Amino acid sequence: MLATRIPQVILICLLAGCQTSRQVPVQSSTVVGNISPGCLGPPTLAQLPTTPPQFPNQPTPRVQPTAFIEAVQIGELPEPLQLPTPIDEKISGLTLKALEQIALDNNPSVGQAVAKLRALQGKWVQAGLPPNPRVGYLSEDVGIEGTSGKQGAFVGQKFITGGKLDLDQAVVSREIMQSEQQLTATRQRVLTDVRIGYYDVLIAQRKLKLAGELVDISKQAVRASQQLLKAKEIPRVGLLQTEIEAQTAHILLRRAKNGNVAAWRRLNSVIGGPDLALQPLEGDLDQLANDLEWNEQLERLVTKSPEVATAVAELERARSALGRAHAQVIPDLNVQVALQYDNLTEDTITGVQVGLPIPLWNRNQGGIQRAWNDIVTARRNIQRVELDLQQRLAIAFQQYADARYQVGRFSDNILPTAKETFDLVSEGYQKGEVGYLDMLTAQRTYFRANLSYIEALRELWRVTVRIEGMLLEDSLANASRALEK
Repeated sequence: MLATRIPQVILICLLAGCQTSRQVPVQSSTVVGNISPGCLGPPTLAQLPTTPPQFPNQPTPRVQPTAFIEAVQIGELPEPLQLPTPIDEKISGLTLKALEQIALDNNPSVGQAVAKLRALQGKWVQAGLPPNPRVGYLSEDVGIEGTSGKQGAFVGQKFITGGKLDLDQAVVSREIMQSEQQLTATRQRVLTDVRIGYYDVLIAQRKLKLAGELVDISKQAVRASQQLLKAKEIPRVGLLQTEIEAQTAHILLRRAKNGNVAAWRRLNSVIGGPDLALQPLEGDLDQLANDLEWNEQLERLVTKSPEVATAVAELERARSALGRAHAQVIPDLNVQVALQYDNLTEDTITGVQVGLPIPLWNRNQGGIQRAWNDIVTARRNIQRVELDLQQRLAIAFQQYADARYQVGRFSDNILPTAKETFDLVSEGYQKGEVGYLDMLTAQRTYFRANLSYIEALRELWRVTVRIEGMLLEDSLANASRALEK
């Protein structure tokens, strides 16, 4: 009799306990494998509420972060992270767009950010799961009058009250919002690094071409000096001077080759895949972007920067944590049902225990105080991030204005004048009408002007890319530090 009735009661109790595991409504969202850039629009500080949030007695609705949850509910596991996409080392004619796609597929910082996001989605699932029921064996009064006493089993369940599971998931949902913004920022850092590396390679290619031209012109000057020396129109020191300039040109050529290799290696490191073979890139350095305006860029930075959005998401997380801290005071309910058979009286005995803690001394005062100060900290952090962005933009914009002015002056005035002067002096030197010192001076002036122009171009492109990339760069260093916060 006992063997048939006890399992039935235990089964009924287990089924009753399992009903506490609520079904989670699933909303449509973006799958993790193809994550949209952020789900939280970054409002300005003036748009944020200044009054304390109110937390009604009713539990807040659960926030469904992504469709990942639906896959977990039906027993499917998320797809594993993809390994870096193999790169064909024989790719030629690479464009900026192609390099960006390769980097987004292979840069480890992006994969790291995606993995953190998926981990938080697993945390969201776990935060909403109720405690498991408890079952056990129960024995009392063993040995009375030579009997085995009371033998039976019990089943217990802890019921989480006050909507704590919903609030736990709400907190994690805000963490997911932060992680999505960090992923967006990481992707932007990668794109900025790729663009800077791309223009660095184009600049290195331009320097290499200029150094090659300098070597050719130096060789021509040496040949002209040899002919003029034979004609006794210049002294031997003139030939020696042109030969020294030719050797110096070879040094510049070697440095340009090394610089080209170094720029290519830096670009490969940002891409994150197997090394691409050194090759020319497609692009036009002289076709500059439109002028940037300070007010427009500042407004764009403050309203669209993932750094601001991450700070706003932290404020929302702190507010959700405050609601969770208030709900902590509500005691959870512990229920236990026991069923025993008394071998002495041959009676079946049922027992029920219901207990809950009384919030007498511990009402989570410290946790509530901490949650309130976390909200204050988050608000101040939004201000700090906005001011920090403004300060960094001011420095970048000064660099942009200086570089833009230099490029304009070089392209419009200095380079045409230096080219014309160099052509006239070279022609006069070959005819013996101009001294070798004048020729060397014109040659140095022309190539120094070209090198200065190229450096100004490099600075202009670098700072333009940084501003358009919302000052997010250094993906291999800064992205990792941001994810650790």
